[in-house]
Amino acid sequence: MNSSLKKFYVIAWAFGLIFYFLDYVIRSAPAVMIPELVTNFNTTELKLISMVGTYYYTYSTCSLIAGIALDKFGGKKSLFAGTLILGIGCLLFLISTQTGGIAGRLLQGAGCAFAFPGCVYLASKGFSSKSLATAIGVTQCIGMLGGTAGQFVVGPWVEQGVNIHTFWLWSGIITIITACCLFFVIPSEQKEKEKDSKDNKSASLSYLDPYKIVFKNPQSWLCGIISGLLFAPTTIFAMTWAVSFFEKDKGFVFHDAAITSAMVAFGWVFGCPLLGFITDKIGRRKPVLAAGALLMILSLLQLIYLPDLYPAKISMFIFGVGSGAAMIPYSVIKEANPDYVKGSATGAINFITFGVTILLSPVFSRWFGKSLGTAAGEIHFQHSVLFWVAGIILAILISLMLKETGSKVQTQPSNA
Repeated sequence: MNSSLKKFYVIAWAFGLIFYFLDYVIRSAPAVMIPELVTNFNTTELKLISMVGTYYYTYSTCSLIAGIALDKFGGKKSLFAGTLILGIGCLLFLISTQTGGIAGRLLQGAGCAFAFPGCVYLASKGFSSKSLATAIGVTQCIGMLGGTAGQFVVGPWVEQGVNIHTFWLWSGIITIITACCLFFVIPSEQKEKEKDSKDNKSASLSYLDPYKIVFKNPQSWLCGIISGLLFAPTTIFAMTWAVSFFEKDKGFVFHDAAITSAMVAFGWVFGCPLLGFITDKIGRRKPVLAAGALLMILSLLQLIYLPDLYPAKISMFIFGVGSGAAMIPYSVIKEANPDYVKGSATGAINFITFGVTILLSPVFSRWFGKSLGTAAGEIHFQHSVLFWVAGIILAILISLMLKETGSKVQTQPSNA
């Protein structure tokens, strides 16, 4: 690929970051407007949490569609379609019925499924392999800024009386405008085919062949499961349940509960690019992955056993920094699979990662969500946090089976 075309992809990647920012704003915002949404959709809190969780059903499955679309049709059409679907999903939240809410959340998940794979796809074409993990870290950093805004900013808005319909209306409008911008900025599919002979190999494959290549590689499954176990505490706990847990188990007022839970996303803002930079700098993935996971465990243990050591906001921030390690498997899976299935590799890991979320979410809801507010607060909170500690320990154990793919070993013969 010539250098001028690389620059165009870097610019397109920057616009893709706006899409990913909006993804996380929309993903995390419902956590700070649960009472308002319960009233709007005329439902119960537990049913609303289930409705919000339907996001991950379409997010995980459509990640596979996103990967195929990126490899077969390129970034222009794929990201435009994803962003447009997300915008429509936001507008459906203006319909004050449970059917409208579920349909809107399903479309939000489907549209957002294109955001991260699309950004990684564009980054892989605009950045060298030596800086790819850093670029992916920056990508997730921007996403988590959106997650932070979805709680830090939207929470106070709702608290001050901003109508949730106003939020969803403008979210939809801004997202659709972003879709149009992406369509005009991303290089055309024709240019993509001309620039790289490897695309010809991709074009000769059927729609499912890239996934056959990715899913037949055991390393792909390991990457997805590890990432899923590290991601779940943020997607299920921090971005869905944490506000309610801090309010009902710990006795926090709503404002403090919202800020405390939002500190996880704020920690990601620093942790993702920092850990990405470190793993690129030392040329190894596994040590940084294990260190980040260990930091997650220590911060959670401090939160439940030494809560007076420092405020819960700091604990959640440190936890967020460590959980940036969940992005490292996204670099590993791309390095463990052929270059011509870049999009499908990212789609596959998103599918597995959030498949783990889909499996764990009802388990956590049944074991701890249903008893929230009725069981003894401190003990209930400790047990719920230990649930996530166990998952992170499992991720570390599975990572022992992962092959190192950092730049320091890429010069050696590989079976991938």
